[in-house]
Amino acid sequence: MLLVLLKILLIFFLLLQLIIAYYLLLPPFLLLVYGIKKLFKVETAFERLPILTKKDFEFGVIITAHQETRFVVPLVDSILKQQYQKFNIYIVADDCDISELKFTDPRINILTPKPALHSKIKSIHYSLTKFVKDHDALIILDADNLIHPSFLSTMNMYFQKGYKVVQSDFKPKNTDSHFARMDAIGDMFNFFLEREARMWLNLSAAIWGSGVAIDLELYKEVEYKSFLGGFDKKLQAHLVQRVDRIAFAPKALLYDEKISSGKSLQTQRTRWISSYFKYFRESLKLFFTGLKRGSVNLIYFSSIILRPPLFIIIGSAFFITAVNYFLLSGYFIPWLCILALFFISFIVIIIIKGKDIRFLKTFLLLPLFAWRQLLALFKLKKAKRSFMKTQHSQLIYIDDILKK
Repeated sequence: MLLVLLKILLIFFLLLQLIIAYYLLLPPFLLLVYGIKKLFKVETAFERLPILTKKDFEFGVIITAHQETRFVVPLVDSILKQQYQKFNIYIVADDCDISELKFTDPRINILTPKPALHSKIKSIHYSLTKFVKDHDALIILDADNLIHPSFLSTMNMYFQKGYKVVQSDFKPKNTDSHFARMDAIGDMFNFFLEREARMWLNLSAAIWGSGVAIDLELYKEVEYKSFLGGFDKKLQAHLVQRVDRIAFAPKALLYDEKISSGKSLQTQRTRWISSYFKYFRESLKLFFTGLKRGSVNLIYFSSIILRPPLFIIIGSAFFITAVNYFLLSGYFIPWLCILALFFISFIVIIIIKGKDIRFLKTFLLLPLFAWRQLLALFKLKKAKRSFMKTQHSQLIYIDDILKK
């Protein structure tokens, strides 16, 4: 009986090794794809697609603000400075003092839901009931965002080529602290792997909670059972099954405020980790849907959203390596190679995407970043009961960023 139990444990341990190795070897593989693309100047799926319509799409730009509005003015300023002007703005000021929100442009609509909603999902739904015209698509923005002047014109181009869901690229508004740079490093790595690289492979990109443009009728189909956390998890699980591909637009730039303290990091990561576990069953269901349909796109997409947070993957890899050293010595050297490949590819990706020597100096502090995320695991119950709002402090205008 004991021998049978040991064999079962060994099988599970080997299966765990395969899963963790898969996630760690993806970055070096995708980096290799990137190198080949650059070397042979391979076009992405978007670049190969012809323009299907000359129509200029109408965008409903939704800004969700919760308990603070001082960042809304710079964001609206960046929207009004767009090269493309077919849009209306809907500011959902949820539980906010709107006395400072004074705009003269008739396309700006300030919405004050009563009673307070305390939910991003509910704020978006509320804004849809207040649309002043039949928009073709909605664009979701957080109050602390800023967008580049060519943001909407780029989105319009993607819709003209037939895409119905398009995720923008994120750039940091601020990199003035170690925590802000660590947060930015995480975005660079994830956006490279989960969005940009997928466009080269003609696979659906993952979406984010803001900076995403969605066909209006498609969004209306989504049914939420829970209104706290995981907004983008539920949304992408629905959309990836309804469209041929979710696009990533690297030239549609959104500037996002990076967290500036350990406390803010824990709050943010608690919310994210909670949403991972909350929608795990739905992600697993999506994986089996992909198998049933024989869809490589769905299988790959779901396998990535099933991936635990990166600090758990890396921690598991070190644990596996240590166990192999003592019990399965034949696997020890291969695991050292896997870890080396992962960390080398991680550094190269940040060098490519960051273009700032300060990011490399911040690498030494990444264990602190992982420790803060580990602490976030112990606050998951709070994320089920609270909105867990991330605090912001960087009041910057788009002109300030463009001057840099």
